[in-house]
Amino acid sequence: MEKGIQGTINLRRNGEEEEEAVDLSGKVHLLPCCIKFNGPCDVSDYFKPKPTGMESDGLKTQEAYFRGRKLQGANVPIPDGYSGFVLGKKSLDKRKASKISEGNSNCWEINAKYKSITYWNHDSIPSQDDAFLRSFHWLAVAKSMHETVTAEDLVSASAVLEKLN
Repeated sequence: MEKGIQGTINLRRNGEEEEEAVDLSGKVHLLPCCIKFNGPCDVSDYFKPKPTGMESDGLKTQEAYFRGRKLQGANVPIPDGYSGFVLGKKSLDKRKASKISEGNSNCWEINAKYKSITYWNHDSIPSQDDAFLRSFHWLAVAKSMHETVTAEDLVSASAVLEKLN
């Protein structure tokens, strides 16, 4: 059985507060494809989303092309109480690096933040039934499952159950 790996995420970048991180809101995209490249590129020169003027399920749709294929997407906010971050491995000073090899370092820091994300569909207009948007519903379920239950909550739940029977 494999043991869990521990790591840390530093919410300050070079001693700066979280608010000082670069804000990428409106520039973070979830594409329906796999891109086997991890590094800088001039994405904005080639990927140019445009509003369609249409609204579906309360979502303002956008249109873009990626490698000649039409994509339809919508920009959605990150749910209240949550934040989106772009993380990068923290560079260690020489003393720490001698103790921990760079490849095994599990220290991360915030490179950027975002408050919204644009998700893209290949064959369909964005809707509230998309798996990506439905996954946000689980955040509310998880929160309610982990809230402390008071005696008053139990009494009111019992009263509701009695009315149903």
